[in-house]
Amino acid sequence: MADTNKRPVKITETILRDAHQSLIATRMTTEQMLPIIETMDKVGYHSVECWGGATFDACLRFLKEDPWERLRKLKAGFKNTKLQMLFRGQNILGYSPYSDDVVEYFVRKSIENGIDIIRIFDCLNDIRNLETAVKSANKESGHAQVALSYTLGDAYTMDYWRKMAKDIEEMGADSICIKDMAGLLVPAKATELVKALKEGTKLPIQLHTHYTSGVASMTYMKAVEAGCDIIDTAMSPLSMGTSQPATEVMVAAFEGTEYDTGLDQALLAKIAEHFKPMREEWLKSGLLSTKVMGVNINTLRYQVPGGMLSNLVSQLKEMHAEDKFEEVLEEVPRVRKDYGEPPLVTPSSQIVGTQAVLNVVSGERYKMMTKESKDLLVGKYGQTVKPMNPEVQKKALDSLGMKKPITNRPADDLEPSLEKMENEMKQWKQQDEDVLSYALFPQVATEFFKYREAQQSKVDLTIADTENKAYPV
Repeated sequence: MADTNKRPVKITETILRDAHQSLIATRMTTEQMLPIIETMDKVGYHSVECWGGATFDACLRFLKEDPWERLRKLKAGFKNTKLQMLFRGQNILGYSPYSDDVVEYFVRKSIENGIDIIRIFDCLNDIRNLETAVKSANKESGHAQVALSYTLGDAYTMDYWRKMAKDIEEMGADSICIKDMAGLLVPAKATELVKALKEGTKLPIQLHTHYTSGVASMTYMKAVEAGCDIIDTAMSPLSMGTSQPATEVMVAAFEGTEYDTGLDQALLAKIAEHFKPMREEWLKSGLLSTKVMGVNINTLRYQVPGGMLSNLVSQLKEMHAEDKFEEVLEEVPRVRKDYGEPPLVTPSSQIVGTQAVLNVVSGERYKMMTKESKDLLVGKYGQTVKPMNPEVQKKALDSLGMKKPITNRPADDLEPSLEKMENEMKQWKQQDEDVLSYALFPQVATEFFKYREAQQSKVDLTIADTENKAYPV
């Protein structure tokens, strides 16, 4: 008779996406991934997160790789494991909203090229910004997982999260993820939150957190005990710090309990061995900095995600104002309050952080405002949970010549743009997906297309040269 008390927790492996995004600025190449895929495919992961987030931009911009080609190669290697990506709602993988036709086509092509699970989130938790992506994933028979951007503040009550879960289920999502991008979810709150979500929905619940504040593995333990179905972990060489808890550690922690994952530590050890020498190289080169490896309790004090902290440091360095770091950290919660208390996740984290830097360095609050700040304040990114500071909002409206903020779904104001993009980039097009690379990052993609063409010309010349030598006239 089967043991009815067993409730194995499932594992999503993040080493091929969020772990290297969090620790080494998304610089792992496809060639570094491919040799270990066959072994990873034997583990029995719930899924492997390997695409989306910042990987797309980094592939084109820094690695001179085609992200679509990476996805196809990964799909060819992972024969038994579901592949997962992170998708920024109406912002897709970029930083501002795109028209519905671009969102729909991107979802279609992602699933066609090998993605099984699309984790969709919005930086403001505005459900309207998730609808198009969720419906498109449903239409293409993909798994639509909606991620709640977890944050703190008096608007974010258990009733708020419970209602969000119910609304997401009604929208057509297949599962829900608690996306704790800043590592703000402490163990006791995880118990409360998972229970509240379970009351609001029958959908499976997944938890994604970062080790930044030092509590993540304890948070996972309490969440699983409260009914969480799936957790995100990273293989040990790229775990902890601003990344996720280590896969092997969490597997060991649940071993022999009713939540036993059943994953094989010997297989996991083989995978870790593959990445260990790379970790040493990244440490030597400085790509993996000790600054992102420790515990930063300021995360809980200021609610600032790890990636945002490093951005603030580099912005202040460029302005020769490193001495203002503490002042900026104190200004972040004030700006966030003025902006309607949004969760701090891409792109809202960059918008709030940059504005806090400008406020402190210029010596006058909102003397200078970035374009993105103004857009957020006037509703171009969607609706915040709380009202914005009316004085600050009026300043943004006046500077843009607007009488009142946008209250409709921002993408409703965007004309279909796919055909226009096709016309703009047709000279570079070698595959259908190229138009999407161009739609998201026009300049970066164009530079990549030029590079790709130059590389292909070199190969053609080499082949011609070889043939001439082999068959002299």
